[in-house]
Amino acid sequence: MDTIIIIAGALIAIIVVGGLIYIGLREQSDVDPLERRLAEYSHRDEDLPSSLEELELSLSFKERVVIPFMKGVAGFVTRFTPEKQLESTRALLELAGPTNKMEPGTYWAMRIGLTIAFGVGMFIIMGVVARQSALNTLLFTVGGAALGFYLPLLQVKSQIARRQKEVIKALPDALDLLCICVEAGLGFDGAMGKVYEKWDNDLALAFGRVLQEIQLGKLRREALRDMATSIEVADLTTFVAAIIQADQLGVSMAKILRIQSDQMRVKRRQRAQEAAQKAPVKMVIPLVFLVFPSIWIVLLGPALLQVLDSGIGGMV
Repeated sequence: MDTIIIIAGALIAIIVVGGLIYIGLREQSDVDPLERRLAEYSHRDEDLPSSLEELELSLSFKERVVIPFMKGVAGFVTRFTPEKQLESTRALLELAGPTNKMEPGTYWAMRIGLTIAFGVGMFIIMGVVARQSALNTLLFTVGGAALGFYLPLLQVKSQIARRQKEVIKALPDALDLLCICVEAGLGFDGAMGKVYEKWDNDLALAFGRVLQEIQLGKLRREALRDMATSIEVADLTTFVAAIIQADQLGVSMAKILRIQSDQMRVKRRQRAQEAAQKAPVKMVIPLVFLVFPSIWIVLLGPALLQVLDSGIGGMV
Protein backbone atom coordinates (compact mmCIF):
# COMPACT_ATOMS: atom_id res chain seq x y z
CA MET A 1 0.00 0.00 0.00
CA ASP A 2 2.84 2.40 0.86
CA THR A 3 4.53 1.61 -2.44
CA ILE A 4 1.35 2.44 -4.37
CA ILE A 5 1.03 5.76 -2.53
CA ILE A 6 4.67 6.63 -3.24
CA ILE A 7 4.33 5.78 -6.93
CA ALA A 8 1.10 7.79 -7.21
CA GLY A 9 2.77 10.79 -5.53
CA ALA A 10 5.73 10.52 -7.89
CA LEU A 11 3.45 10.43 -10.93
CA ILE A 12 1.56 13.52 -9.73
CA ALA A 13 4.83 15.37 -9.13
CA ILE A 14 6.15 14.43 -12.57
CA ILE A 15 2.90 15.60 -14.22
CA VAL A 16 3.06 18.95 -12.38
CA VAL A 17 6.72 19.43 -13.25
CA GLY A 18 6.10 18.50 -16.87
CA GLY A 19 3.34 21.06 -17.02
CA LEU A 20 5.60 23.74 -15.53
CA ILE A 21 8.32 22.96 -18.04
CA TYR A 22 5.76 23.15 -20.82
CA ILE A 23 4.55 26.54 -19.58
CA GLY A 24 8.13 27.79 -19.38
CA LEU A 25 8.83 26.69 -22.93
CA ARG A 26 5.49 28.01 -24.13
CA GLU A 27 6.16 31.44 -22.68
CA GLN A 28 9.36 31.61 -24.72
CA SER A 29 7.34 31.56 -27.94
CA ASP A 30 7.39 34.73 -30.00
CA VAL A 31 3.65 34.43 -30.79
CA ASP A 32 1.30 36.09 -28.33
CA PRO A 33 -1.74 33.80 -27.79
CA LEU A 34 -4.06 36.81 -27.53
CA GLU A 35 -2.84 38.18 -30.85
CA ARG A 36 -3.19 34.74 -32.39
CA ARG A 37 -6.80 34.45 -31.22
CA LEU A 38 -7.62 37.95 -32.43
CA ALA A 39 -6.08 37.24 -35.82
CA GLU A 40 -8.04 34.01 -36.01
CA TYR A 41 -11.37 35.73 -35.36
CA SER A 42 -10.53 38.70 -37.59
CA HIS A 43 -10.64 36.41 -40.63
CA ARG A 44 -13.95 34.85 -39.72
CA ASP A 45 -17.11 36.43 -40.99
CA GLU A 46 -19.51 33.77 -39.82
CA ASP A 47 -19.95 31.37 -36.92
CA LEU A 48 -18.57 33.84 -34.40
CA PRO A 49 -19.09 32.88 -30.75
CA SER A 50 -22.29 34.35 -29.45
CA SER A 51 -21.37 34.25 -25.75
CA LEU A 52 -18.38 34.22 -23.43
CA GLU A 53 -19.05 30.60 -22.51
CA GLU A 54 -18.93 29.55 -26.15
CA LEU A 55 -15.71 31.48 -26.62
CA GLU A 56 -14.12 29.74 -23.64
CA LEU A 57 -15.27 26.34 -24.86
CA SER A 58 -13.70 27.05 -28.23
CA LEU A 59 -10.30 27.07 -26.55
CA SER A 60 -8.34 23.88 -26.09
CA PHE A 61 -8.17 21.99 -22.80
CA LYS A 62 -4.59 23.12 -22.44
CA GLU A 63 -5.53 26.81 -22.60
CA ARG A 64 -8.63 26.43 -20.43
CA VAL A 65 -7.31 24.18 -17.64
CA VAL A 66 -3.62 23.31 -17.78
CA ILE A 67 -2.16 26.79 -18.34
CA PRO A 68 -4.30 28.56 -15.67
CA PHE A 69 -3.46 25.80 -13.17
CA MET A 70 0.27 26.10 -13.81
CA LYS A 71 0.11 29.89 -13.62
CA GLY A 72 -1.72 29.55 -10.30
CA VAL A 73 1.06 27.32 -8.99
CA ALA A 74 3.63 29.88 -10.17
CA GLY A 75 1.69 32.68 -8.45
CA PHE A 76 1.55 30.64 -5.22
CA VAL A 77 5.31 30.13 -5.32
CA THR A 78 5.83 33.85 -6.02
CA ARG A 79 3.97 34.85 -2.84
CA PHE A 80 6.42 32.88 -0.71
CA THR A 81 9.58 33.93 -2.57
CA PRO A 82 11.47 36.98 -1.23
CA GLU A 83 11.24 40.06 -3.43
CA LYS A 84 15.01 40.41 -3.58
CA GLN A 85 15.30 36.86 -4.87
CA LEU A 86 12.65 37.57 -7.50
CA GLU A 87 14.50 40.69 -8.67
CA SER A 88 17.79 38.81 -9.00
CA THR A 89 15.98 36.04 -10.88
CA ARG A 90 14.36 38.59 -13.19
CA ALA A 91 17.79 40.09 -13.91
CA LEU A 92 19.19 36.62 -14.59
CA LEU A 93 16.37 35.82 -17.02
CA GLU A 94 16.90 39.21 -18.66
CA LEU A 95 20.51 38.26 -19.36
CA ALA A 96 19.28 35.12 -21.13
CA GLY A 97 17.77 37.29 -23.86
CA PRO A 98 14.38 38.48 -25.09
CA THR A 99 13.48 34.99 -26.33
CA ASN A 100 13.37 33.80 -22.72
CA LYS A 101 10.03 35.22 -21.56
CA MET A 102 9.71 33.06 -18.46
CA GLU A 103 8.48 34.85 -15.36
CA PRO A 104 10.45 34.56 -12.09
CA GLY A 105 7.52 32.82 -10.40
CA THR A 106 7.34 30.20 -13.16
CA TYR A 107 11.10 29.74 -12.99
CA TRP A 108 11.06 29.10 -9.23
CA ALA A 109 8.01 26.86 -9.51
CA MET A 110 9.90 24.84 -12.12
CA ARG A 111 12.95 24.54 -9.87
CA ILE A 112 10.89 23.42 -6.88
CA GLY A 113 8.85 21.00 -9.00
CA LEU A 114 11.97 19.47 -10.55
CA THR A 115 13.53 19.15 -7.10
CA ILE A 116 10.54 17.21 -5.81
CA ALA A 117 10.19 15.10 -8.97
CA PHE A 118 13.87 14.14 -9.18
CA GLY A 119 14.08 13.44 -5.44
CA VAL A 120 10.94 11.26 -5.39
CA GLY A 121 11.99 9.54 -8.61
CA MET A 122 15.42 8.61 -7.25
CA PHE A 123 13.84 7.47 -3.98
CA ILE A 124 11.48 5.14 -5.86
CA ILE A 125 14.21 3.82 -8.15
CA MET A 126 16.79 3.19 -5.43
CA GLY A 127 14.56 2.37 -2.46
CA VAL A 128 11.58 0.56 -3.99
CA VAL A 129 12.76 -0.88 -7.30
CA ALA A 130 16.49 -1.52 -6.68
CA ARG A 131 15.99 -2.08 -2.90
CA GLN A 132 19.26 -0.42 -1.95
CA SER A 133 20.31 0.31 1.61
CA ALA A 134 18.88 3.29 3.46
CA LEU A 135 22.16 5.22 3.19
CA ASN A 136 22.45 4.73 -0.58
CA THR A 137 18.79 5.61 -1.05
CA LEU A 138 19.23 8.79 0.98
CA LEU A 139 22.36 9.81 -0.93
CA PHE A 140 20.76 9.24 -4.35
CA THR A 141 17.58 11.01 -3.26
CA VAL A 142 19.52 14.06 -2.11
CA GLY A 143 21.63 13.98 -5.28
CA GLY A 144 18.54 13.75 -7.49
CA ALA A 145 16.87 16.63 -5.64
CA ALA A 146 20.01 18.76 -6.01
CA LEU A 147 20.17 17.94 -9.72
CA GLY A 148 16.55 18.95 -10.19
CA PHE A 149 17.10 22.20 -8.28
CA TYR A 150 20.17 23.30 -10.24
CA LEU A 151 19.15 22.01 -13.69
CA PRO A 152 17.07 25.11 -14.66
CA LEU A 153 19.87 27.37 -13.41
CA LEU A 154 22.41 25.56 -15.58
CA GLN A 155 20.09 25.87 -18.56
CA VAL A 156 19.66 29.63 -18.07
CA LYS A 157 23.40 30.15 -17.60
CA SER A 158 24.03 28.17 -20.79
CA GLN A 159 21.66 30.50 -22.65
CA ILE A 160 23.43 33.53 -21.18
CA ALA A 161 26.85 32.24 -22.24
CA ARG A 162 25.57 31.48 -25.76
CA ARG A 163 24.05 34.94 -26.09
CA GLN A 164 27.19 36.71 -24.84
CA LYS A 165 29.38 34.70 -27.19
CA GLU A 166 27.14 35.61 -30.12
CA VAL A 167 27.24 39.31 -29.17
CA ILE A 168 31.04 39.26 -28.90
CA LYS A 169 31.27 37.60 -32.31
CA ALA A 170 28.87 40.06 -34.00
CA LEU A 171 30.12 43.29 -32.37
CA PRO A 172 33.13 44.06 -34.65
CA ASP A 173 31.05 43.67 -37.83
CA ALA A 174 28.26 45.74 -36.30
CA LEU A 175 30.71 48.53 -35.48
CA ASP A 176 32.02 48.46 -39.05
CA LEU A 177 28.48 48.86 -40.37
CA LEU A 178 27.75 51.65 -37.87
CA CYS A 179 30.92 53.46 -38.88
CA ILE A 180 30.11 53.17 -42.60
CA CYS A 181 26.55 54.41 -42.09
CA VAL A 182 27.61 57.40 -39.94
CA GLU A 183 30.37 58.37 -42.36
CA ALA A 184 27.82 58.17 -45.17
CA GLY A 185 25.70 60.82 -43.46
CA LEU A 186 23.26 58.90 -41.26
CA GLY A 187 22.78 59.73 -37.61
CA PHE A 188 23.73 57.26 -34.92
CA ASP A 189 20.10 56.23 -34.38
CA GLY A 190 19.67 55.68 -38.12
CA ALA A 191 22.85 53.60 -38.21
CA MET A 192 21.52 51.40 -35.38
CA GLY A 193 18.32 51.07 -37.38
CA LYS A 194 20.32 49.78 -40.34
CA VAL A 195 22.00 47.16 -38.15
CA TYR A 196 18.60 46.12 -36.82
CA GLU A 197 17.21 45.97 -40.34
CA LYS A 198 20.05 44.02 -41.97
CA TRP A 199 20.83 41.43 -39.30
CA ASP A 200 18.91 38.97 -37.17
CA ASN A 201 20.96 38.22 -34.08
CA ASP A 202 20.96 39.16 -30.39
CA LEU A 203 23.00 42.32 -30.92
CA ALA A 204 20.66 43.57 -33.66
CA LEU A 205 17.67 42.83 -31.43
CA ALA A 206 19.34 44.82 -28.63
CA PHE A 207 19.82 47.79 -30.98
CA GLY A 208 16.20 47.51 -32.04
CA ARG A 209 15.10 47.58 -28.40
CA VAL A 210 17.19 50.72 -27.84
CA LEU A 211 15.48 52.41 -30.76
CA GLN A 212 12.04 51.44 -29.44
CA GLU A 213 12.87 52.83 -26.00
CA ILE A 214 14.12 56.08 -27.54
CA GLN A 215 10.87 56.40 -29.49
CA LEU A 216 8.95 55.94 -26.24
CA GLY A 217 10.78 58.89 -24.67
CA LYS A 218 13.80 57.41 -22.91
CA LEU A 219 17.10 59.22 -23.26
CA ARG A 220 19.55 57.60 -25.62
CA ARG A 221 22.30 57.30 -23.02
CA GLU A 222 19.92 55.60 -20.58
CA ALA A 223 18.70 53.20 -23.27
CA LEU A 224 22.29 52.35 -24.19
CA ARG A 225 23.23 51.80 -20.54
CA ASP A 226 20.25 49.48 -20.11
CA MET A 227 21.34 47.56 -23.20
CA ALA A 228 24.85 47.10 -21.81
CA THR A 229 23.41 46.01 -18.44
CA SER A 230 21.07 43.48 -20.05
CA ILE A 231 23.94 41.77 -21.89
CA GLU A 232 26.99 42.23 -19.59
CA VAL A 233 29.69 41.98 -22.25
CA ALA A 234 32.83 43.99 -21.46
CA ASP A 235 33.42 45.06 -25.07
CA LEU A 236 29.85 46.26 -25.46
CA THR A 237 30.03 48.14 -22.16
CA THR A 238 33.21 49.89 -23.32
CA PHE A 239 31.58 50.80 -26.62
CA VAL A 240 28.49 52.21 -24.90
CA ALA A 241 30.64 54.26 -22.50
CA ALA A 242 32.60 55.73 -25.43
CA ILE A 243 29.40 56.61 -27.31
CA ILE A 244 27.87 58.30 -24.25
CA GLN A 245 31.05 60.25 -23.59
CA ALA A 246 31.28 61.37 -27.22
CA ASP A 247 27.64 62.45 -27.14
CA GLN A 248 28.14 64.50 -23.98
CA LEU A 249 31.40 66.12 -25.09
CA GLY A 250 30.37 66.75 -28.69
CA VAL A 251 33.13 64.62 -30.23
CA SER A 252 32.70 63.39 -33.79
CA MET A 253 30.67 60.18 -33.69
CA ALA A 254 32.29 58.85 -36.87
CA LYS A 255 35.75 59.20 -35.36
CA ILE A 256 34.73 57.40 -32.16
CA LEU A 257 33.12 54.59 -34.15
CA ARG A 258 36.23 54.23 -36.32
CA ILE A 259 38.46 53.94 -33.23
CA GLN A 260 36.10 51.46 -31.57
CA SER A 261 35.87 49.41 -34.76
CA ASP A 262 39.67 49.17 -35.02
CA GLN A 263 39.96 48.15 -31.37
CA MET A 264 37.29 45.47 -31.68
CA ARG A 265 38.99 44.08 -34.77
CA VAL A 266 42.30 43.84 -32.89
CA LYS A 267 40.56 42.12 -29.96
CA ARG A 268 38.93 39.63 -32.31
CA ARG A 269 42.31 38.75 -33.79
CA GLN A 270 43.78 38.37 -30.31
CA ARG A 271 40.94 36.05 -29.28
CA ALA A 272 41.58 33.92 -32.35
CA GLN A 273 45.28 33.71 -31.49
CA GLU A 274 44.45 32.82 -27.90
CA ALA A 275 42.12 30.03 -29.04
CA ALA A 276 44.85 28.73 -31.38
CA GLN A 277 47.32 28.64 -28.49
CA LYS A 278 44.86 26.70 -26.31
CA ALA A 279 44.13 24.10 -29.00
CA PRO A 280 47.28 21.92 -28.45
CA VAL A 281 46.62 21.76 -24.70
CA LYS A 282 43.01 20.71 -25.26
CA MET A 283 44.13 18.04 -27.72
CA VAL A 284 46.35 16.29 -25.16
CA ILE A 285 43.52 14.46 -23.35
CA PRO A 286 41.87 12.89 -26.43
CA LEU A 287 45.29 12.05 -27.87
CA VAL A 288 46.52 10.29 -24.72
CA PHE A 289 43.32 8.46 -23.80
CA LEU A 290 41.75 7.79 -27.24
CA VAL A 291 44.17 8.09 -30.17
CA PHE A 292 47.40 6.67 -28.71
CA PRO A 293 45.80 3.50 -27.26
CA SER A 294 44.18 2.78 -30.63
CA ILE A 295 47.53 3.24 -32.41
CA TRP A 296 49.27 0.93 -29.92
CA ILE A 297 46.62 -1.74 -30.40
CA VAL A 298 46.90 -1.58 -34.19
CA LEU A 299 50.73 -1.57 -34.24
CA LEU A 300 51.57 -3.86 -31.33
CA GLY A 301 48.53 -6.18 -31.46
CA PRO A 302 49.79 -8.51 -34.23
CA ALA A 303 53.29 -8.66 -32.70
CA LEU A 304 51.82 -9.52 -29.29
CA LEU A 305 49.76 -12.34 -30.82
CA GLN A 306 52.85 -13.76 -32.54
CA VAL A 307 54.78 -13.63 -29.27
CA LEU A 308 52.00 -15.45 -27.44
CA ASP A 309 51.92 -18.17 -30.13
CA SER A 310 55.67 -18.69 -29.94
CA GLY A 311 57.63 -20.49 -27.26
CA ILE A 312 58.29 -17.28 -25.41
CA GLY A 313 54.58 -16.88 -24.86
CA GLY A 314 54.41 -20.38 -23.36
CA MET A 315 57.24 -19.58 -20.99
CA VAL A 316 55.46 -16.45 -19.85
